[in-house]
Amino acid sequence: MKKVLFIGAGRMATAISSGMVNCGFEKENIKAFDILEQAAEKFTEATGIECFCDGIEKLIENAEVVFIAVKPQFLAGAVGKLEGKLDDKFIVSIAAGVSIAKLAELTGSRHIVRVMPNTPALVGKGCAAFSGSEEATQQELEFVENVLKSVGTAFQLPEKLMDAVTALSGSGPAYIFEMVDAMSDGGACCGLPRELALEMAIATCEGAAAMLRETKLHPSILKDQVTSPGGTTMRALEIMQNENFREIVVKAVKGACLRSEELGRNV
Repeated sequence: MKKVLFIGAGRMATAISSGMVNCGFEKENIKAFDILEQAAEKFTEATGIECFCDGIEKLIENAEVVFIAVKPQFLAGAVGKLEGKLDDKFIVSIAAGVSIAKLAELTGSRHIVRVMPNTPALVGKGCAAFSGSEEATQQELEFVENVLKSVGTAFQLPEKLMDAVTALSGSGPAYIFEMVDAMSDGGACCGLPRELALEMAIATCEGAAAMLRETKLHPSILKDQVTSPGGTTMRALEIMQNENFREIVVKAVKGACLRSEELGRNV
């Protein structure tokens, strides 16, 4: 059983470590570090795993796998002072936009897997992608895949696609939350109580996602099945088309992808 250290104890570290425990990983083999005492306390409260605010050198010395779970703008500061201490470790990074080459430069390690998870991992419904360095072994890749599958689904992809993954599934939950919020506002404007409108919008999205998953039909086919000529859905879709709804969503994803590339270059 590998000994794991999380550097950074935020929401994603909490979700991933909880998933590891749920799939049989022993808590005693997991440790975490965060410079913020409040974050450390919340992590331990949520996971039952020890999280420390000092003594990172000793923690690293005892770890085989180091999960880097800090925001990309804090990455250099988090690992820069650890020069020479990470070069023999297996590094797993969830820092958005940061390339494997940059991670190798910062950590000195050559055994690296870059991961892009998303926040539904917090409820076991995550969608993650991962990509390994040339030196990453099949065993290391399988370890990461099993960890990610403990909190949802996981896809191994070429690194060149990771910025696109960040834009689609990494940022994607926010797009859905915005859509649900707007749908519930629309329902409230039409007379529904606001809390009921929100519950119905959530249930509608859950049902639509389940239909996509279970029927395996293309979204356009399912959309046509809902739409009657001259009916209410047709009117709504006409308004969406006139307001360039699809174009706006595509532009949003492309914009997020470009931002991911920028963040990677600025580390």
